[in-house]
Amino acid sequence: MLKRILIVAVLFIAIKANAQNAALYQQEIDNWHNKRIENLKKENGWLNLVGLHWLQQGKNSFGSGSNVQIKFPPNSITENAGWFELKGTTVILHTNNDTKIAVNGVVKNDVIVFSADSTKPIVCTYGTLKWTVIKRDDKIGIRLRDLNSPLVKDFKGIDRFTVDSSFKVKAYLQKPSTNKSSIFITNIIGQTNAQNSPGKLIFTLNNKAYSLDALEEEGQLFIVFGDATSGKETYPAGRFVYAAMPDANGNTVIDFNKAYNPPCAFTPYATCPLPPKQNILPVAITAGEKNFGHH
Repeated sequence: MLKRILIVAVLFIAIKANAQNAALYQQEIDNWHNKRIENLKKENGWLNLVGLHWLQQGKNSFGSGSNVQIKFPPNSITENAGWFELKGTTVILHTNNDTKIAVNGVVKNDVIVFSADSTKPIVCTYGTLKWTVIKRDDKIGIRLRDLNSPLVKDFKGIDRFTVDSSFKVKAYLQKPSTNKSSIFITNIIGQTNAQNSPGKLIFTLNNKAYSLDALEEEGQLFIVFGDATSGKETYPAGRFVYAAMPDANGNTVIDFNKAYNPPCAFTPYATCPLPPKQNILPVAITAGEKNFGHH
């Protein structure tokens, strides 16, 4: 009888500990998700993008009117605000007399807002509008934000799968045979580039082995992947997930409960990378964020 009581007590303690661990893990994922939503809504988040305008060499007029080449949102700025002059890889902002645009907080005219020597983005502001110049290979464009974007104000969150700890998996980083390895990544506007890869992450899910080529970003492993849910429950062009850099033995963890939508799931004005063919998993990863809205 005493033996039975001890067994029951041990089982009770184990069940209670498992329940506590599950609750803590749920809270960890909820906190991560809440932070993710908070970042999306920030001034440098993805919800307030309202334009991405690629420049042509020479003069590119802009404003809210109908007779300009680059159309800003209606009534957001003067009808003919000025023009962007693209000379090689240098962009010069020229404004008309009645349009006072601040460049890094100071109203300026005829000023360089992008060059090959630029070390960080120069920010232009007018009213609730905010824009920077971006370069994607041979393309140079204006990325436009409206801090009063309806998408920010009307944002209701992102659906996600039920948290499932079985999708938090151990992984081993298999380094390339040479010191440097690269994989080809194509973005959503069709540009393909070779990017350095620290190796291939090998992991097991439901007793089957899979692999994902990783990139390195901000001191972490960055994975662009698709799976059997892509285009159904999740965004058609795949999702992103981060993993910590591996330990001395090459081990790390991939937590697919933290898989999230790329910016292109929220806005057509982003230039997201697409998962390479080898990173499209034949299994359904029913963890992390689901598709957003009508995309």
